[in-house]
Amino acid sequence: MKKHILLILLCVAALCAHAETIVLRTGARVTGKIVFQNEEVVIIRDAEGARFQYTRADVEQILAEDVVEEAAPVEEEPEITTTKKVSILLEVSGGAAVIPQNAVGGAVSADLLVGSHHIGDRHVFVGAGLGYHGLFLGAEKFNFLPIQVAVRMPFIEQKHAPVFGASLGYGIALSKNYLGGLYAGIDFGYRCQLNPKSAIAVVAFAQFQQATVNVVEEIEGVPFTNHVGRSIVATGLKVALYF
Repeated sequence: MKKHILLILLCVAALCAHAETIVLRTGARVTGKIVFQNEEVVIIRDAEGARFQYTRADVEQILAEDVVEEAAPVEEEPEITTTKKVSILLEVSGGAAVIPQNAVGGAVSADLLVGSHHIGDRHVFVGAGLGYHGLFLGAEKFNFLPIQVAVRMPFIEQKHAPVFGASLGYGIALSKNYLGGLYAGIDFGYRCQLNPKSAIAVVAFAQFQQATVNVVEEIEGVPFTNHVGRSIVATGLKVALYF
């Protein structure tokens, strides 16, 4: 029994005698033994055997220490992760709009979303917000205030990565001449992670907006107003900034 206890103490002493300290961009420090590292991730084991994994983008520097007298305080652990940080996503886009078999025109939009930029150990954005969408189709102009929920997810956890996004909500009409309806959108493009808290993306988008318009028709000289549903489709390019 004594031999087993002595062996455990020697292992702990060996870990402390050749310890490294990871300094994160948040200012937090994690001390232990680096068990694996490459260009993308760093994995460190502390004196108690717990393992922590960080992306290279989150690591400011790695310090080698000859002697470690005490482990990092437990209360500093919440500073190591950014999973609960609130992030803002600002998106601006422009492109073409079309009412199938009816009219073709242009589209501009700006959206402001608030949510989390980190889910687990991934830079995945999940949030909600609103924006402004202007659709110009010949002599008709449709302006909507979309209230939406959205997700933006990189395919791989690297600084440069392809990204996919989806949005779903309701577009509120900003005029009495027509009514709003269901709004949905998808994105696909490229994202660059600037630092642990911010990123920029350029994506191609396609969005769908339902609307109900008033159409005046004359029957035997008598005008009648009908409510006609319209499906407006827009596509183009979007620039997104996470901060």
